[in-house]
Amino acid sequence: MTQSEALSILHTGANVFLTGEPGSGKTHTVNAYIAWLRSHGIEPSITASTGIAATHVGGMTLHAWSGIGIADRMTPELLDTIANKEHVAKRLQKAKVLIIDEVSMLSANVLSMVDEVVREVRHEPDLAFGGLQVVLVGDFFQLPPVSRSKVEFAFESPVWGTLNPLVCYLTEQHRQDDGQFLSVLGAIRAGEWDHTHVSLITAREAEYDSIEEGVPQLFTHNADVDRINSEQLAKLPGSPKTFVMSASGSAALAEALKRGCLSPETLVLKEGAVVMATKNNPAAGYANGTLGIVIGFERGTNNPIVETRDGRELTITPSEWAVEEGGKVKAKLTQIPLKLAWALTIHKSQGQSLDAAAMDLSRSFEYGQGYVALSRVRSLSGVHLLGWSENALMVHPQVAALDKELRASSEAAIRTFEALDQTNEREILEQNFIKACGGSLEAAALGERPEKRTTFDETFVLLEEGKSLADIAKTRKLTLGTIADHVTKLVSSGRITRELVEARIPQRLKGALPVIYKAFDANGTEKLTPVHVFLKARYSFDELKLARILYTDDA
Repeated sequence: MTQSEALSILHTGANVFLTGEPGSGKTHTVNAYIAWLRSHGIEPSITASTGIAATHVGGMTLHAWSGIGIADRMTPELLDTIANKEHVAKRLQKAKVLIIDEVSMLSANVLSMVDEVVREVRHEPDLAFGGLQVVLVGDFFQLPPVSRSKVEFAFESPVWGTLNPLVCYLTEQHRQDDGQFLSVLGAIRAGEWDHTHVSLITAREAEYDSIEEGVPQLFTHNADVDRINSEQLAKLPGSPKTFVMSASGSAALAEALKRGCLSPETLVLKEGAVVMATKNNPAAGYANGTLGIVIGFERGTNNPIVETRDGRELTITPSEWAVEEGGKVKAKLTQIPLKLAWALTIHKSQGQSLDAAAMDLSRSFEYGQGYVALSRVRSLSGVHLLGWSENALMVHPQVAALDKELRASSEAAIRTFEALDQTNEREILEQNFIKACGGSLEAAALGERPEKRTTFDETFVLLEEGKSLADIAKTRKLTLGTIADHVTKLVSSGRITRELVEARIPQRLKGALPVIYKAFDANGTEKLTPVHVFLKARYSFDELKLARILYTDDA
């Protein structure tokens, strides 16, 4: 099925399972559908099974959207508590379309729990998900949900059968254009690989020492990841900074939180360390899975300053992980939401597209690990194989059997909607769906639709009210560095002037601008670390960020 065929089905309001091989354009299709809904005045509820997946579609985790949080089973008490949370109830009651990305990483239990909550809050006990259009997106050949017992895929949930989603199986390929590599991935997926495919993969074997610096390293086990990361950290010069997790409340609940927390109890960092964010904080500019390099530490707090892969500089402040019951915090952890990330588990690499990756598949223990690792890379030449086992090519037999059914169902959906198009019935379904959602039949140009207020807009409003940058940071409970990032965007877009910024910066920084400008003249402005060193750390990275906004070549 093509993306346009899938979109024509989605436009009718049918429940859909959108699937396909890695690189087939699932996220692109979802984003196109979101744009179409918004052009008709319909705001979808955009969710995903993980934080980093949520950033790919501009949404939030399904757990947060539904209010279930980290709960692993539904009780009458929990259902009542969630239903009585005003912000959750409002969100679910006004929802029209629910999009769930990376559904392959959701357990059957979680999907059932969310369904139960939505039925309760929307007062529609007999309708799956309270009558919402549900768009499930994902590929079950990816790694299954983490489970201590038998894996139960989302499609095994009773509510999946009740939804009875139409299958849209995308068959185009947009990530890999290497014909040989595509044949290998296709054979693994179909369970039809043979010695010729194995030979192509093993021809990419490489020695660890030959891997270029900066190439992501993927491993099956956390122990290997931890070892590589510790070795790489030890090679860096400079003094380490240590951050120790604090815990409060119920000891048993705190221990449970620690087991689920991706940040280590003791986090050791140095300048130059490759790190990954372990928590979602959209307001601060990062999500669980955001990668970057530590370029310094904030003066006074020692909070790490991270340059992300897309060039943003973020000051990472401590985050909290908490268990609440009846509106009260029962246990809480506090730690810097980072972990070392020269090496990653294959599980954490899901959803990424890589030009190259070094991978050790010699100890693959989970169905799909080899397939997921290989399919992250755009071409066979980008694969550097550190270890190998034929177990790596095994896919879950239940998923392999389902795949044949899904392909057949997708072909049937194409034929059905081709017939509906010929009689104009599909167009009638589309119009009825738009009306049912309270939308406008006439699509507005995307630029005409008022945009939802962003975190940058929030900062802009406070600037317009005359607040200083320090006051804005305090009001919004963000670091001055994060506000500086917002201001940079606002200046570059022409919404505010440099003169306004200079009027709102701290007085101490105003007096230091000539000195800092000379440091910029000598070291440039692309990287702040050389400037910070040049000035003997007299000014924080946050102050240098603000000064950089004001600096011009003729300053």
